[in-house]
Amino acid sequence: MDREILSIFYSNYSSVFVRQQGKFCSFNSDSWVILSDIEQRIKEKIERIGTPLKNWDIQINYGIKTGFNEAFIIDEAKRIELIEQDPTSDEIIRPILRGRDIKRYGYDFANLWLINMHNGIKEKGIKPIDIKDYPAIKKHLDNFWKDIEKRVDQGDTPYNLRNCAYMDDFSKQKIVWAETMRIHKGDSNNFPRFGFEESGKYVTDKTCFFATGKQIKFIIGVLNSIVGRYLLSQYVSILDDGGYLMQKIYLEKIPIAPYSSKLEKLIEKKRNDKTETEIDNVVYQLYNLKKDEITFIENVKNQPLQR
Repeated sequence: MDREILSIFYSNYSSVFVRQQGKFCSFNSDSWVILSDIEQRIKEKIERIGTPLKNWDIQINYGIKTGFNEAFIIDEAKRIELIEQDPTSDEIIRPILRGRDIKRYGYDFANLWLINMHNGIKEKGIKPIDIKDYPAIKKHLDNFWKDIEKRVDQGDTPYNLRNCAYMDDFSKQKIVWAETMRIHKGDSNNFPRFGFEESGKYVTDKTCFFATGKQIKFIIGVLNSIVGRYLLSQYVSILDDGGYLMQKIYLEKIPIAPYSSKLEKLIEKKRNDKTETEIDNVVYQLYNLKKDEITFIENVKNQPLQR
């Protein structure tokens, strides 16, 4: 059906729906969105008060791309073996997280390690790693030669990882999260799951994103709050199986409330039920949410979110 005809049809339909149901209909480039009065009020308030995440002083990036994880991501036993064979191997082996390892405000490290055969950073005068300097790692990677030689994501040689201009950012404090999040049945209090990492761990590209920059402790507090969960339901693409697709193009649209040192200090405290409640209350205040709006958002929290 012609797009113009479709637009007229939905316009006429929505006008009838609004008159009959007292709903507000808005149209964007992707779909018609039908909101109740309170939903529309919350939406307008949040977007008026908040600033889209993309306009904060942060950088959102993919995890590290190896092109063949089976060769470049190793377990603890293999790490020890490579270092025993050649102690210099330890210079380029780094801890790495997968999406499944990331929890609310933290992570469970699974003792997986990245062989960081980086391709250098030309802008900073950092040269690519030379495999000749790491004989034990060369021997290990040679076992996967047919696979690493033909992969697309590679650097100057099949032994090297592809160029990564933000490689140094992995050593910074950062927010980490899985590309896809799901609300576990009976465990809604552990959603969303944005983790905080400051010990230099890498994250995998296939399953993770990370953000570095200013005021990230404050930002993670907003994203992990009850309001944060509600915002995800409004701005992030939801998959057919109920999973949230947490890609950069969606996250950067979320309106983040004005900075609060009080919230940042709460994030630095050891979290329990009391501090989680305090965090939620501060976020409510930052968005100037009223009692009925808070009640609505909290009721939504206890339901499977779909759109």
